[in-house]
Amino acid sequence: MKKTSILLLTACLALLSCSKKEGAAPGGKTTLGSVPSGVTSGQSFVYWDPADATTAYNAFNTACYNPTAKLYYGTTQKTGLAAIWTQAIFWDMAMDVYTRTKATADMTRITDMYTGGSNQYAAYNWNNTTVWFIYDDMMWWINALARAYKITNNAAYLTNATAGFDRVWAGSYDSVGGGMFWDFNHTGKNSCINFPTVIAAMRLYNITGNSAYLTKAQSIYTWAKANLTNTTTGQVYDNKIGSNPPGGTDYTYNSGTAIGAAYALYKQSGNSAYLSDATRYADYVKNNMCNAQGILPAEGDFNEQGTMKAIFADYIMQLINDGKQTQYLSWILTNVDTGWANRDPARNLTYRNYAVACPTGYIQTYEACSLVSFMQQYQGVVFYQNTLYGGTSSGIIPKGNYTISQLQTMGFVNDWASSATVPPGWTVTMYKDDNYLGQSWVINADTPHFPNLTPTANDLVTSVKIQ
Repeated sequence: MKKTSILLLTACLALLSCSKKEGAAPGGKTTLGSVPSGVTSGQSFVYWDPADATTAYNAFNTACYNPTAKLYYGTTQKTGLAAIWTQAIFWDMAMDVYTRTKATADMTRITDMYTGGSNQYAAYNWNNTTVWFIYDDMMWWINALARAYKITNNAAYLTNATAGFDRVWAGSYDSVGGGMFWDFNHTGKNSCINFPTVIAAMRLYNITGNSAYLTKAQSIYTWAKANLTNTTTGQVYDNKIGSNPPGGTDYTYNSGTAIGAAYALYKQSGNSAYLSDATRYADYVKNNMCNAQGILPAEGDFNEQGTMKAIFADYIMQLINDGKQTQYLSWILTNVDTGWANRDPARNLTYRNYAVACPTGYIQTYEACSLVSFMQQYQGVVFYQNTLYGGTSSGIIPKGNYTISQLQTMGFVNDWASSATVPPGWTVTMYKDDNYLGQSWVINADTPHFPNLTPTANDLVTSVKIQ
């Protein structure tokens, strides 16, 4: 074959790779518009309050959720359903909401969306190649199923997750060259399958204890880091086609899943090299993919790319909240503040481009979702039934003063708490009686043993003030 023909074929394959997500401009710095006047890069300004997380999610559901199908429409016009892979991301968001609220209605949405997915997608029959036609589409759902099992203990979720993982591994893994192919035709190895595979394998390892999942996660991460990232700058490439160098547009969801994969391995191993990888990927997004004010790129010019920042939100917020990498918090809060300030006030809908006003006409569900995802994952105090953060937990409780009746709406039980996690710089004053009366205790860091407080606070807390 002539060299020119080879080059043309390579170019065509690059365009086909993850073609459902085409349409964005090339990567690099993006100029998006402007944040409200007087706001500088990295500065958080008060347009958003944690209570708005519920407002935003309810508005998103009013505009985009199909209660009959138990899945999401593609647009606020409420015609056809959104793309198969994005439904898994919206399901993840429902889990974020339940984690925050511990509300019965939010658990109901988790179970409803599982039913909706089963009805729409061949009852999670991974061998149905009409419904399931791309490996990364399957892996988004596998990840969500594994996470849903952790939240619900519904054995069907785990059964479907493990079967799906085995199916993807058998068809996607390259036992000779390493890495995972994104599509059935094996045209390329993309970040959108490799890093999510690591996350899924780690979730299944943590659930089952089966070391084969850990081995697979380590293997794929090693390959993906070497072949799909710049180990100096932290750039995460979209794809690698054959023996060609990696390339493609910079996308936030690829960086997000790279962060999630590295952090999952760090959490399991304690190996600081993985944490360094995660922060390097985050630094690249912050320093190279945002505009001068630090606003994330406006992916999704009327296509599914609008969902990408919702994926990034899950993993950057995990790095901040669980990984204690709070150096990114003011940057993310500036994005949330900016996007919420620019919402459509009549509908409380947010937009893919956080730096401009949300259109007042119809928009895609993809465009409306990502800021909502960020808002569900703000920091807060979490109380646990047992010491060492064991047993059931409360929802994520933001700053404020709470009587027992207010705490109970967030999954807290009177005279029940035995440990708590507290964000850096926060102070929690706990009271033995309601209405901030009786014995009090002050904690300002994660506290694994309420019995060790003086006097003991174990199973005694009734009201709290969080500052």
